[in-house]
This record gives sequence, structure tokens and C-alpha cells, in this order.
Amino acid sequence: MAKEVNKEKAAKAAVQNEAQAAPQKDGQGVSTVTLKKEYAERIVPALMKEFGYKSVMQAPKLEKIVINQGLGIGVADKKIIETAINELTAITGQKAVATYSRKDISNFKLRKKMAIGARVTLRHDKMYEFLERLIRVALPRIRDFRGIEGKLDGRGNYTLGIQEQIIFPEINIDSISRLLGMNITFVTTAATDEEGYALLREFGLPFRNEKNK
Repeated sequence: MAKEVNKEKAAKAAVQNEAQAAPQKDGQGVSTVTLKKEYAERIVPALMKEFGYKSVMQAPKLEKIVINQGLGIGVADKKIIETAINELTAITGQKAVATYSRKDISNFKLRKKMAIGARVTLRHDKMYEFLERLIRVALPRIRDFRGIEGKLDGRGNYTLGIQEQIIFPEINIDSISRLLGMNITFVTTAATDEEGYALLREFGLPFRNEKNK
């Protein structure tokens, strides 16, 4: 029993220490500690109450955010790949990398290991920075925005499709050559979709439906 109590205290301390780290600013002036502190001080207690967790270690976490752009017919144009990488780097604040095809597809003139898109994986502070800008700045810029769909993947993860990169203020609409969409995947430690949905809802993702379906 004593070991379990000590383990629980250590877990709580770890969450609090992470949240109380010295605030820093990203390129857009958003505090990197805001959502970490929000998670520790409000979201974890809310999830513990909602799902009856006995330990803070049972509360799901946001593990990483993966942003992926598939470029379709643009794969033969190296400039389009470079532009996508540069734009995704500007949007996320972290260097994006090219993604490559895994096999030949003759109908699309696609060869194995041909560049077909761009991707970036965000963790820790960069993840929280991006999430905060997405919720507070980018999504509200979508025309006639009325919230996002709330269907998860069966494993507590959620993918959001964005049709145009110009919703991000880091992109200058006058300088883009083409509109590019992207998929933003939120990978959580949640055991169920219900728990994953609750976690993302508490972070502030504006789901249209009140309950996960």
C-alpha cells in the first residue's frame, strides 16, 4: 500500500512539475506552458471525475500530433514538394520532411520511393503550441465554421481533415501557388474512443456533437 501511495504522489508531482516549467514563447507569441498547465490543473481532475479513475496515471494523455500532406498529382514536381515542406514547417514551427511511396503504381506513374507528400510529428512543447494555435486561431478562420466531426478511429485517436492551408496565419495567401489540404492526427493514450474524445474535448477541440458516436 505504501508503495502505491508513493507511486501516486510521484505521478502527481511529475504532472505538476511539467506544467510549472518556465513559460516560453513560440514564434507567434503563444505561451508553451498554457495547455500543459491546463492539462495538469483542470483536465486531469475533470477526466478522473468523469471516468472514475483512481489514479492520475489512468488519465489519458495527448502523446503526439502528426500532420500529413498528400500531394497527389504534384509528385513529379520537386518544387511542389519543397513548397509543401516549407509551408508545413512554417505552420508547425518544426522542420517537416518528405514522405515517399512504398511501391510502384503504374496507373498513376508512381514509382517506389518517389516523394509524394510532407509530414511532421509534434511532441511536448511544439505539440501544445500547435494545438493552441489550431484551436484559437486557425479553425475559427474557416469560412462558415460550425465545429468539427467527432468520430474517432476505435483506438482513442482522432484525425481532422483540413482543406486549405491558408487558415493558418503563417501562410501568406498572396504567395502560395496552390491550395493544399492536410490531415492532422491526434494520437492519445486513451483506451477507448469515449476517453479520447473527452480528452480532446477538454483541450478545446470544437466538436459539433456533444457525445462521441
